[in-house]
Amino acid sequence: MMMERVPGLLSTGQVAHLCGVSADTVRHYEHLGVLPPAARGANGYRGYPEAVVDRVRVVRRAVALGFTLAELSRLLKQRDAGRAPCRDVQSLAASKLADLDQRLTEMHALRDALAGIVASWDAKLAAVTDGQPAYLLDSLLERTLERTNE
Repeated sequence: MMMERVPGLLSTGQVAHLCGVSADTVRHYEHLGVLPPAARGANGYRGYPEAVVDRVRVVRRAVALGFTLAELSRLLKQRDAGRAPCRDVQSLAASKLADLDQRLTEMHALRDALAGIVASWDAKLAAVTDGQPAYLLDSLLERTLERTNE
């Protein structure tokens, strides 16, 4: 079935194809205000200017870096209204960087804890014969109790 296009504008499907996303994603972005409202043809079909392609690509990259669609919607609406939300963008990015650093610290601690557990389990397995239980998962309770008593 051939859909009528809005003259001079890209269809939802064309934008989706050019950006590597689904048409539903394009419509969702518009619904959330990440994209400005599309022009509508007499047939009701959406039409987007070519600049929307770059905007969708920027949004996808920003989401990959940790920005939420709600944050992007707020920032892009400010920009569309002629304001410069650059300081807000930088502040949000700095906050996301600090959160990421904290999560990395936690992940390194988790990795170290898991490495210790694996090493202790290797020793337990070396002390039992095949088919004999080593109660590896039960030893996690012992580690929890040790930390509680520290």
